Amino acid sequence: MKFLVDLALSPKTVNALRDRGYEAVRVNELGMAKSKDSELVEYAAKNDLIVITADLDFGDILASTGYKKPSVIIFRLKEPSVDHINALLLSTIPRITGSLDNGSIVVIEDHQIRIRELPVA
Repeated sequence: MKFLVDLALSPKTVNALRDRGYEAVRVNELGMAKSKDSELVEYAAKNDLIVITADLDFGDILASTGYKKPSVIIFRLKEPSVDHINALLLSTIPRITGSLDNGSIVVIEDHQIRIRELPVA
């Protein structure tokens, strides 16, 4: 599983993913720090990457385009500390692998996880 981590999240999240054996890259490592969210979606789709972000725009883009990929994980937390995000992410990925593989928008909140399959109608 390969991840594209948006600038809204810490480089420590990339390191946490890599430490667990996942392939992960942060958008700035690709020279895409100033890219539009729609360009990041295109890049992720072409390179079979799952986007991780705290930006709701990614869900809106996928809803408006009708794409089946890339999957997107969106964080909506009251306390978005790096440690909290990393703990939730690493504990959630194994439970949502099938959804991510099939194409989904996954919203991780403090007390629930919502999954919506792509394409969004």
